[in-house]
Amino acid sequence: MNEKTVITARDLKKYYTVKEGMFFKTSATLKALDGASFTITAGKTFSVVGESGCGKSTLARLITMIERPTSGDFEVDGINAVTSGLHAMKALREKVQIVFQDPYGSLNPRKKVGSILEEPLKINTDLTKVQRREKSLAMMEKVGLSPEHYARYPHMFSGGQRQRIAVARALMLNPALVVADEPVSALDVSVQAQALNLLMDLQDEMNLAYLFISHDLSVVRLISDEVMVMYLGRPVEQGEKNTIFDNPLHPYTMALLAATPHVDKNARKDRIRLSGEIPSPLNPPPGCTFHQRCAHMTDICKESAPELRLVADRMVSCHHAEKFC
Repeated sequence: MNEKTVITARDLKKYYTVKEGMFFKTSATLKALDGASFTITAGKTFSVVGESGCGKSTLARLITMIERPTSGDFEVDGINAVTSGLHAMKALREKVQIVFQDPYGSLNPRKKVGSILEEPLKINTDLTKVQRREKSLAMMEKVGLSPEHYARYPHMFSGGQRQRIAVARALMLNPALVVADEPVSALDVSVQAQALNLLMDLQDEMNLAYLFISHDLSVVRLISDEVMVMYLGRPVEQGEKNTIFDNPLHPYTMALLAATPHVDKNARKDRIRLSGEIPSPLNPPPGCTFHQRCAHMTDICKESAPELRLVADRMVSCHHAEKFC
């Protein structure tokens, strides 16, 4: 059976003009996202990982149509989200929903849970008040909330419960794609597993596609089907989860995986220490943007930016990827 393609992104880029200097007379270009391409099918999770500032959240804003890309485009259910008209864009926004990182800041403290859940239905559908209430209560049950929670305010819930409310709100319009932007990083470790299990159960039940954004590689390994590792706005390694976790070919991916803590000492890898700081995205180094921190750097790394190419069943952006196979 062919898997349904929910989203196809092609060479997405997002550049910002930043004013600099005294009286802001000069400007520089910030390449927040510089060429991301991927496909996500129904029922699958595509994860984006990397350090802060690598472009993960910029990608989330593009896919949720909060911002428009500088160049490149993407399709949702076969409809181009960049070139389509206003009527088509309204329908597409219902197909793509987001769960934000902070369960404390993403819910309106002045509204009760029932009102929060019904708002997307009130704006986007013609359902009656009774129908909206019934659908909200059904979704609350689906995410593990009790009917008595319907009339309570967000401050009356724990962080884990608030994130369940946020997940329920994102699913009210039956989206095809859910963008989960660090959805468990603000939660206590004790409830992170519960939140992840909920997301995976809902994915199985509703055949959802997830764009999962995280810096926590242990979480990514648990929930993902495919992974894209980003550095300074550019994908450096991209492919099937086990392919990348079992045998990373980019030095940056190797360093990230080596820094992941493991309880099992046999699963631990030798720590790879990265020298230097992350370069400024306003003034990235020439050639490979990672070469100043890479132990395998050669002259070609300083002079030429590596293209993303197919090596050993994954896409990788490194001049020397073959020697790590």
